[in-house]
Amino acid sequence: MAKRSARPRAMDNRYGENGDGKVRPLFAHGWDPLDGDAQTSYRRTVMPKSEGQKALIEAIANHNLTLALGPAGCGKTYLAVTAAVEALERGRVERIILTRPAVEAGEALGFLPGDLQDKMDPFLRPLYDALADRLGGKRVRHLLSEGSIEIAPVAYMRGRTLNNAFVVIDEAQNCTYSQLKMLLTRLGWHATMVITGDPDQSDLLDGLSGLGDIAAKLEAVEGIGVVRLDETDIVRHPLVAKMIGVL
Repeated sequence: MAKRSARPRAMDNRYGENGDGKVRPLFAHGWDPLDGDAQTSYRRTVMPKSEGQKALIEAIANHNLTLALGPAGCGKTYLAVTAAVEALERGRVERIILTRPAVEAGEALGFLPGDLQDKMDPFLRPLYDALADRLGGKRVRHLLSEGSIEIAPVAYMRGRTLNNAFVVIDEAQNCTYSQLKMLLTRLGWHATMVITGDPDQSDLLDGLSGLGDIAAKLEAVEGIGVVRLDETDIVRHPLVAKMIGVL
């Protein structure tokens, strides 16, 4: 059998100049003030594509709790997950905790086979996609197996204290007020929490979503970042921004 040729390095910019598999710093300015190697050049950085995305990156870097509200396609989940990956890679946290309400988008899937992770996988697919984009599928699986990345369904979060962790709560518009209050009070020492969602795109019955009310109340609390993105921050196909404006 012929020897398989090595994949060109230029096609896999997740890896370092030495092929060590380490992730590049995502933010160009001071996410980790303890990193003294300012001369290192990186092959990949995530740069904000709008003023709203820039504000979100800065809020995550400067707050232990950030709420990112905005329409589909404005980078809320991706920026949150990439910030979590960088914090883990640089040793600022011991683990990443991903949670998302298991609410179907108007379509009943019925019983899902498998263990807890198998059941949650369909709902967490967008988070896995962002993780794989930064780490590669093989490394994501390794970190999941050793517990550095944890899947924590909303229903199983009560009673926990999340220390030394980066917590991403995605699709928070599908959480009730009481669920979000419970999640927010899980925040422990040396932890960062980012909550993302679109209050206008809830799959719950009218009036049940608590994201809008929670964000309005926390906006006035010092030390908490609330970033509101809009159609100008959408980075998907230009038609998405146009549709959001009329639908």
